[in-house]
Amino acid sequence: MLITIPDLITKEQAAQARARLSQADWVDGKVTAGYQAQTVKKNFQIPENHPVAKELGEVILAALARSPLFMSAALPLRVFPPMFNSYSGGQTFGAHVDTAIRQFAPTGQRIRTDLSATLFLTEPEDYGGGELDIQDTYGTHSVKLPAGSMVLYPASSLHAVRPVTRGARVSSFFWLQSMIRDDGHRAMLLDLDNAIQKLAADHPDHPSALPLTGVYHNLLRQWAEI
Repeated sequence: MLITIPDLITKEQAAQARARLSQADWVDGKVTAGYQAQTVKKNFQIPENHPVAKELGEVILAALARSPLFMSAALPLRVFPPMFNSYSGGQTFGAHVDTAIRQFAPTGQRIRTDLSATLFLTEPEDYGGGELDIQDTYGTHSVKLPAGSMVLYPASSLHAVRPVTRGARVSSFFWLQSMIRDDGHRAMLLDLDNAIQKLAADHPDHPSALPLTGVYHNLLRQWAEI
């Protein structure tokens, strides 16, 4: 399941984030890469405990909490504090699968990475290349979104960032543990939730709304891990 969340933050917030990040201390992105990823990861990122990362991460977490689409699609249990990276001068991140368990170094908290997220902070016309390629059973999907928009996708998928040939691609990236471990179950719950909401909007007093809502919550009750 690949979900695009438009305008998670405003373009003004994205521009402010880029300005704050331009003054921060960047390090080699390999510091948080696993063994396999280290061989294909070529970018820069902000250290996890950097004050700017904490400041901007709180803005992103607040935006996630306000997004009905994110909440419905992800059914989040825990969200890894947002991190920030930059690609320029041909930098790239070759094909890889994200580490299954992530530990936030400052606190030691661990999460299972069910979903990965990339929040684009740079407008697509301001850099060349840099598409996020995500592979699933239907092929490869190339994602390059406007500043402030985010893509959510299974952390188990094979994905890569193409070389940035012009300008700089600045983004936030993070992972989350969902209450629903199985991606197929999450997709079914999202489809059912969307259908219930459409039924309620088109036919507010339709008698099917209540039993369908019951089915949704009973499936959630059966599959949820909390």
